[in-house]
Amino acid sequence: MSLDQPSRRAFLAGSVVAIGSGGAYYLTRADDDGSHDLSPEFHSSDETSALGVDLTGKPIMGSPEASIEIYYWTDFQCPFCERFERETLPDLVRDHVEPGDVRVAFVALPYFGADSMTAAVAGKCVWDQVHDADPSAYWDWHTAIFDEQGEKNSGWAATENLLEYTRSVPGVDADALESCLDDRRSAFEDEIEADAEQARSFGISGTPTFVVFNPEAEAAGTLTGAQPKERFDEAIERIENA
Repeated sequence: MSLDQPSRRAFLAGSVVAIGSGGAYYLTRADDDGSHDLSPEFHSSDETSALGVDLTGKPIMGSPEASIEIYYWTDFQCPFCERFERETLPDLVRDHVEPGDVRVAFVALPYFGADSMTAAVAGKCVWDQVHDADPSAYWDWHTAIFDEQGEKNSGWAATENLLEYTRSVPGVDADALESCLDDRRSAFEDEIEADAEQARSFGISGTPTFVVFNPEAEAAGTLTGAQPKERFDEAIERIENA
């Protein structure tokens, strides 16, 4: 299937076109100290998207009216997810999300084991805590967790460490997170497992994986790995004009 003819139906049948694979070169736009100043807007939804993804409980970055959607399957323990968010996402947000053309739905896919699941559940707890009153606080927490990323399954993403990191994030209640992890872990794990099963049905088996989707045209394409922004520019243009 060519890039000019991707479709939601083909994607759901497991025939989605791959726009690119893991890359090693990145465009960055950093401040003088090497950091990125990024404060994107977030919103929530209880709808099932045209792609078939239940958006309930998933942080969505950008305008609800955006014409292009990017679905981002991610794991807090994934080093390439961290690299994407540090080196590519700021420019993607600046050029496509902030103008209102693209929105990004974050979908947890705990690929690397038990601590990945714990971090994914914590993310759901934090989003549930802040999405009505201060959804942007989720981004502060999300970036704080990625900033603490250590070696996979070394314990850096265990419950006690996640709680400690959370205590430094304004607008997020670490005690409420602890209670949520105690009381709602099982229910949130079930939701995450359902999302993982759907990802597998889409042919997604690792992180980061992205689906760029045009709901009006039912056109979809995938990107895998920590891609440079040029790949996203190309994907967005092709799917937008499909």
